[in-house]
Amino acid sequence: MSANVTMRRYTPDEKAKATARSMEVGYRAVSKETGIPWGTLSCWVFKARQKAGGAVAAVEPATSSAPTVPHAPVSVAAPAAAPVPTPAAVVALAPRPTARARVAKVYTPSQIAQALERVAAIGVRPAATQLGISRNALRDWERKVAKAAKGEGTSPTSGPDPKTIEERRDASILAEWRKQQGLGPAQIKNQLRRAGIKVSVHTVRRVMEDAGYRPPKVERREHNENYEAIRPGQLWHMDFLHRYIHGQNTFMLALIDDYSRFVTGWALDDAERADAVITAFEGAVRRYGKPEAVMSDGGSAFWAWKGSSRFTRILEEYGVDQLIATVPQLNGKSEVFNANIQKELFNRVQFADVADLRRHLGPHFHWYNHHRTHHALGGLLVPADRFYGRVDEVMARIEAGGGVPDALDLTLRTLDLFRVVSHRGKPEIWLMGRKIFDAKE
Repeated sequence: MSANVTMRRYTPDEKAKATARSMEVGYRAVSKETGIPWGTLSCWVFKARQKAGGAVAAVEPATSSAPTVPHAPVSVAAPAAAPVPTPAAVVALAPRPTARARVAKVYTPSQIAQALERVAAIGVRPAATQLGISRNALRDWERKVAKAAKGEGTSPTSGPDPKTIEERRDASILAEWRKQQGLGPAQIKNQLRRAGIKVSVHTVRRVMEDAGYRPPKVERREHNENYEAIRPGQLWHMDFLHRYIHGQNTFMLALIDDYSRFVTGWALDDAERADAVITAFEGAVRRYGKPEAVMSDGGSAFWAWKGSSRFTRILEEYGVDQLIATVPQLNGKSEVFNANIQKELFNRVQFADVADLRRHLGPHFHWYNHHRTHHALGGLLVPADRFYGRVDEVMARIEAGGGVPDALDLTLRTLDLFRVVSHRGKPEIWLMGRKIFDAKE
């Protein structure tokens, strides 16, 4: 250490007064007034805040005879006439938050605009202390606003306010619900999530109820004997749904893949006839290939308790196993499907006649296969995702927040390029979905 540098010691009373003054006007200003190094003053202020332990309290001057602590060297003594406030005038400050206690906060454009107005009125440092916002953030907002005024980038003060954001969210909920008013709040929430919009079930229910939604009364039945196929085409379910259209008997038949809940075929007739079953089944086989097994109830269109029914003989020809559900629960997936289509189509649309119903069924089944999320598939998947084996691709898009496009990506489909089948005992050859040979011709 050089000879012209001396070590100065401060009494506890001097330290307390300098610390109090530094907490009031800043340690750099006090350093100029008293000649005490600003680094020393900064250390005293920091220790005083630590000693406060988070409480808002004034710093009292020390009166004990504790030994003084040497500090940084100085060569100029403190002026005798330097203004020093009394302890009662000390401004109480809360301790600085530690790095662990800091939590990033997102400010809306309106909040940023209000903060910048405060900055313009009292300055950056006082505004930062008053608002609890860092000086760097305030200056960064000022720079961005200045650049935006010159046409360089966007301003942080521009953008929708929270009320506008809520209105857009509610509009999205109502628009999705109006597309299919047979869906409940949880289903609408999943439909929006699939489109890349995150919203809670509680919010969806509140918005729907304000728009007139009333939850239906559902009879809950205990059923613990669940089962599910492990691949598409392992098991198809078949069942008729009976409805009256202007007093006319109407029987709708749907073929449902157990693994994916994909509707592979359907038919509409005025009675439970074997012809409708066979036509729907063979049409589905031509489009998607034959299943390994088929399950239905013991209706006369499917099964003959004496001898062999026409449909049973067709299945034997195809080499498909026939399973008969002795209780409705075994064919429960068809029962649930029929209940859903009544809620989502039959109870919602007033059909002019049977032909009008037929025109509605095709689009409805397409929407069901490719757009309607299914609780049994996890809530976010539609039947086509499982049936075509694109579950991983779809879930990756949903988790990334991009949503899933409405149009089915043809590159993800499984296409049966070449197929040889027996139709009514006669061989047929299909190539790329087209029949190129028929023994009957």
